[in-house]
Amino acid sequence: MSILVFGATGQVACELQRQADVIALSRAEADLSDPQSCADAIERHQPTAVINAAAYTAVDKAEEEEALATVINGDAPAAMARAAATLKIPFVHISTDYVFDGTGQTPWSPQDATAPLGAYGRSKLAGEIGVAQAGGQAAIMRTSWVFSAHGANFVKTMLRLGADRDRLTIVADQFGGPTPAAAIAAAALSMAAQMQSDPTKGGTYHFSGAPDVNWAGFAREIFSQAGLSVDVVDIPASDFPTPAKRPENSRMDCSSLTADFGIERPDWRVGLAEVLSDLAKS
Repeated sequence: MSILVFGATGQVACELQRQADVIALSRAEADLSDPQSCADAIERHQPTAVINAAAYTAVDKAEEEEALATVINGDAPAAMARAAATLKIPFVHISTDYVFDGTGQTPWSPQDATAPLGAYGRSKLAGEIGVAQAGGQAAIMRTSWVFSAHGANFVKTMLRLGADRDRLTIVADQFGGPTPAAAIAAAALSMAAQMQSDPTKGGTYHFSGAPDVNWAGFAREIFSQAGLSVDVVDIPASDFPTPAKRPENSRMDCSSLTADFGIERPDWRVGLAEVLSDLAKS
C-alpha cells in the first residue's frame, strides 16, 4: 500500500511518518495555497491511498486571513479529493470539532448540524463539503485538542509555563477530549487500509481521546505526570479573551467510528505519558 500524506512537519504528519512508510509532502512539494499543485502531486505519485494531515491551524490569525485559510482548508482538500476520486483511491481527511458552535453538553455526533463560530471553523467546513462533493471514496475524521511531542500544543505550553511558575490560571468551562496525534495517525492508517479493502467504507466520523475533561483538568494531569508542582486555578473563558471564540463543548460521539472501523477512543492519559517520555528522550 502506497500512502501519500499531505503535511510533513505537523503533529499528525510526524506521527504518520513514525508509524508507516509513507510519502510525506512538504510545502515545497505541494503548496496548499495552490490547490492544483496538490491535485498534481496525487497524479504524479499515483498512490493507493491519500491522507490529508495538513491544514491552516492558526485559529486566531484566521480571523484576519479567512480567504487564505479557506483556500488551504477548503479548496485544497476538495482538489485532493477530486484527484483521488479520479484514481479511484481512498481519501482520508482530518477535520475538526470547530465546525460546530460548541453549545450544550451533549457529545456531538457526525450527523449534527454544523455552525462554525469563526473563520477557522468555516474554512474547515468548506473543506468537508468539498471532499464530500468530490464523488470518490472518502472519510472525514473530525478530531480535537491534538497534542504530541511535535510542534506547538497545549501540553508543551503547559510544560514550558509550569517550569517557571508555581501558579497558573486555566480555562475550566470548555470541555473536550484531548487526542494524541499518534492515535490520530494510527486511526487514519487503519481507515485507509480498510477503505482500500472495502470500497463501501467512508463517511464522516469523530475521533477524540477519553475521558472528556476541561482545560484545567487537562493541565492538572499534565503537571501530575510531569512531576511539576503547579497550582491550577480555574477561570472562565471570558477571563481569557481571544480573537476567535472557542467552542465551550467539544465533546464528540465517536461510536460510529468504532462500529464501522473498530477504532476505539484512546485514553489520552496513556498518550500523555508516552508524549512526556518522548520529550524526555529528546
